[in-house]
Amino acid sequence: MTTHRTSPKWISSLKKNEIFVFGSNLAGFHGGGAAKLAMKWGAVWGQGVGLQGQTYAIPTMFGTVEEIKPFVDELLMFAKAHPELKLLVTEIGCGIAGFMPEEIAPLFKRAIDENIENVYLPESFFSVKTPNCPAEE
Repeated sequence: MTTHRTSPKWISSLKKNEIFVFGSNLAGFHGGGAAKLAMKWGAVWGQGVGLQGQTYAIPTMFGTVEEIKPFVDELLMFAKAHPELKLLVTEIGCGIAGFMPEEIAPLFKRAIDENIENVYLPESFFSVKTPNCPAEE
């Protein structure tokens, strides 16, 4: 049975080992939504991908879900390489970028299938019931 690891709906503070995972644009212009909040924890203006302070940027403002997938895969590899960190994934792509949880949640299927224990997903991602992203019953 998959452990249900849920990130908080609203993140206002981080512990030392926590990483705020947010949706960005490739140019790293963190002007709104979760990206703007990420600046509080070290997101770097002009850097749209990867680890920055206590944040991790996944670009979602540039194309299709299929184009976002490699960046999510990179995050999951990062998570496996850093089990000491707790990655709190926000509803990336589901705000300003305009995607729905039903579109983005399947990108995190590996986190569930492989039980990557340090990846915490939004409740809305667990609620998606598709063949690609089983919700916990």
